[in-house]
Amino acid sequence: MSDTRQRRIDNLTDAARRKSQAKVKAAEAAIRRLIKRGDQVTFQAVQREAGVSQNFLYKNPDLRARIEHQRQTQRPTPRPVPAAVNTENNIVTALTAEVTRLKKQHRQEVTELRKALEQAHGENLALRRELQRRGGSDD
Repeated sequence: MSDTRQRRIDNLTDAARRKSQAKVKAAEAAIRRLIKRGDQVTFQAVQREAGVSQNFLYKNPDLRARIEHQRQTQRPTPRPVPAAVNTENNIVTALTAEVTRLKKQHRQEVTELRKALEQAHGENLALRRELQRRGGSDD
């Protein structure tokens, strides 16, 4: 291999490494901002805040573990109900708002799980193809 070609390969490798490091820093900063604001830390929220793909977040073991940890420990704080809530109308309004919030949270979590499942299916397919390419059986 020529020196010029090796230098180009090294430059591209370094550029890819720097780009990945920048994405990691952006995601870490996004997680800190979300926590500071009291927002839920989810893959989708970090992706939007940091401008990185969810695929990148799922594939990076450190970021994935940190986000999953935050999701587990960062339970939504129950909204205080005003003491004057003693009419049926106010109770119904408060419960309707809570149901709406929970539905939104559920949809968000289902979307994240679907994306993770798609990622897993893609990795499974790639592994099956690699296995077939190497001459293994795919039962």
